[in-house]
Amino acid sequence: MSKTVSFETPAIYGDHHVQAVREMLLTIEGVDDVYASSSFNVVDITYNPDVVKEDEFKKLLLENGYLDDLLTPIEADSATYLETDRSRSFFRHTEVYEKKRQVVGFSQEVKFNGKPLWYCPGLGAIKNKMED
Repeated sequence: MSKTVSFETPAIYGDHHVQAVREMLLTIEGVDDVYASSSFNVVDITYNPDVVKEDEFKKLLLENGYLDDLLTPIEADSATYLETDRSRSFFRHTEVYEKKRQVVGFSQEVKFNGKPLWYCPGLGAIKNKMED
């Protein structure tokens, strides 16, 4: 007899996460079906409880970062800084000028450092073509 368990997955925010989670969970013996949604941030797993235990799913989702809260910077009316050093801004800000109703965006140069620019579960280090 099959059983279904649901997990809230705040860190699933794209279709590539849905695909990765489905592939990861469907390889486990005893898993019959996996429904994952980046819109609803949920994973439903239908499985045989005689073959696999619910704790294994939770452990696997935790290890891969899908159960963690998704921390994203919020665009503010002023630049946000990593430290008190104001030359190290890490997130842009946008200003709207009331009189002209025009938006001006500010950005920064981000240097390649071998990892994603923002947290992305299931995504390892990005390789530079020169490293291949």
